[in-house]
Amino acid sequence: PSPFTLPPLPYAYDALEPWFDAETMHLHHDKHHQAYVNTLNALVSAHPELAGKSLHQLLTSPDTLPEAVRTGVRNQAGGHANHSFWWSTLGHSSRPTPTGELSKVINARFGSISAFQEKFIAAATGIFGSGWLWLVQLGDGSLSLESTANQDSPLSLGHTPIFAVDVWEHAYYLKYQNRRAEYVKAFFQVLNWDVVSAAYASAHKG
Repeated sequence: PSPFTLPPLPYAYDALEPWFDAETMHLHHDKHHQAYVNTLNALVSAHPELAGKSLHQLLTSPDTLPEAVRTGVRNQAGGHANHSFWWSTLGHSSRPTPTGELSKVINARFGSISAFQEKFIAAATGIFGSGWLWLVQLGDGSLSLESTANQDSPLSLGHTPIFAVDVWEHAYYLKYQNRRAEYVKAFFQVLNWDVVSAAYASAHKG
């Protein structure tokens, strides 16, 4: 609940080298994510009726937010939630592909893990401007690739995020410049399939 705080990275800044460089991780986490937290706290503090609300409450009921700050809260809460989720899904994995139930449903939905990755890379590379590409679980339990613009959250659409890639330029430009496809391919080298597979199993049971 508010006031919100920046979660620490669950690994060292250079832990994702050589795919994600330490300088970008510092900038992305300490500057960009912190800015979302700071601005969100300022918006919430100006509206006492929002005090104590969680990120989930702010993002799943956007129509109930005060109109004067509705867009701002959606943007800043989304930025905070998206990044907090993003950091938690990165890291070193003991396996290069998903396991358990997630592996089964990806194969069933997309044909194979490699075919899924190809579709994911193509979709993320093709997003116009800034945003995110998500693998989400829809309300009927099926999986879908969904993009969101800017810092919009899949939670606002009623989707359960499984994992995502951030395609804002600040996430990759220092290392990859305009080579977004190369960056998205590198993302699969640092996606922690152990964490993601376990989270999916929990969400699927829920």
